[in-house]
Amino acid sequence: MKDGIAVVLGASGLTGGLLVRDLINDPDFKIVRTLGRNHLEISHPKLDQRIVNFNDKEDFKIKMGEGDVIFSCIGTTQKKVNGDKVMYEKIDHDIPVNAAAIGIRQQFKKFLIISSVGANESSSNFYLQLKGKIENSLKQFPYESISIFRPSLLNGVRKESHFKDLLAQTLMDLFSFIFLGPLRKYHAIGANTVAKAMIYESKKNKKGICYFDYEQIMDMAREYKSELEEIFQKISSNQQQSSK
Repeated sequence: MKDGIAVVLGASGLTGGLLVRDLINDPDFKIVRTLGRNHLEISHPKLDQRIVNFNDKEDFKIKMGEGDVIFSCIGTTQKKVNGDKVMYEKIDHDIPVNAAAIGIRQQFKKFLIISSVGANESSSNFYLQLKGKIENSLKQFPYESISIFRPSLLNGVRKESHFKDLLAQTLMDLFSFIFLGPLRKYHAIGANTVAKAMIYESKKNKKGICYFDYEQIMDMAREYKSELEEIFQKISSNQQQSSK
């Protein structure tokens, strides 16, 4: 992909913020458009920040604009919605699904989203049930490709870190040795790794709906780093030759 236009939902979150920074530094993307309720505390010539009313589909459509790839990292927590499951679903499900519907009309080609390991609409767990519902809702849209990332616990420094989050990360690190074989997909993973894997996948020519768990995400992030190193080496070499 050259001169790509990316739209990011959930750019104020942990993974979304890291994703935006990586996209800005990726020479294959010329515009990185964020849709949110507030502006990010960063600026860059490639960054196009747009405030959107997600409840107003016309405003959503206008702010979405045209482009190539939609990255959905949007999500909330029970604490943020005060345990309101209806509001939780409105954010986690309705926003990305509405974005997917608008994106098709705006001729976007690819849709990538962060789901969760264990996502299943038939699950008795509300969170996993909701993630499964989101995945199933997205299948109706005829994108060239829909990429669904299913990480376990996401590690990283959050703006609003809570004791439970820190405890969960610590315990996952302590007991990481048990996540072997079939359990490896439950291994905690860095949010920065997921962000890099998403960008890597967005530039591939795969078709249809694809799912990625821990092992695949780790491999994709490594490949992305290697590809970027090659690109920057070429750029550096060309600059040196042109300056002679």
